[in-house]
Amino acid sequence: MTIINNSHPEEFILLGFADHPWLELPLFIILLVTYPLAMLGNIAIILVSILDPHLHSPMYFFLTNLSFLDMCYTTSIVPQMLTNLGGSTKTISYMRCVVQLYFFHIMGGTECVLLALMSFDRYVAICKPLHYTLIMNQRTCLLLVSTVWLTGIIYAVSEVTLTL
Repeated sequence: MTIINNSHPEEFILLGFADHPWLELPLFIILLVTYPLAMLGNIAIILVSILDPHLHSPMYFFLTNLSFLDMCYTTSIVPQMLTNLGGSTKTISYMRCVVQLYFFHIMGGTECVLLALMSFDRYVAICKPLHYTLIMNQRTCLLLVSTVWLTGIIYAVSEVTLTL
């Protein structure tokens, strides 16, 4: 007869810098400064590429998506880090951990595929300049970006499902 562990943790204790607690304050300050700056930089890239009609090309369309993805990526991790570094409680609930893991995998997988897509765009622009406007039109770009996001979601679902 085998004994099965049916207990489920309600929350996890985050050890982090248990051996070096003096590192928490400098890291908290660095993250508190760089996180809003990264958000502002990505918002600026998105606004400039949307508002300037000269930048309505596939390269800037993909760059806008990368900036949005970067905002989502950092937002899925950094606020929880700031909470744990700045607060006295060093725990995370099980569900919050699962959601954070899921979004981390969505953004990570999507970023990898989007960077590959951006390299394909540059390849077409350099190696097939006369066919570039035929190959990379607005419909194709929307279809490719939709496929990239769908691929990232499918990847995350498969990874997180196996983890649970």
